[in-house]
Amino acid sequence: MSVVFVPERLRGKAEVNQETLQRLLEENDQLIRCIVEYQSKGRATDCVQYQHILHRNLIYLATIADATPPSAQKTAE
Repeated sequence: MSVVFVPERLRGKAEVNQETLQRLLEENDQLIRCIVEYQSKGRATDCVQYQHILHRNLIYLATIADATPPSAQKTAE
């Protein structure tokens, strides 16, 4: 299950740290590899679930990036 999946009662309370972001990036890497593998085997319909998870992860990362002040972004690089 995706590391971004958080029950409704806990949403907005989780602290985003470098370890969580790294795990999410690694998960995205694995999802992309699975999607490419399925597509190369002609099983594009089988990879839809992975595309949905990847999309959710990317939206989550974009939301974090948008909410992060510019000064904090420079120190994280």
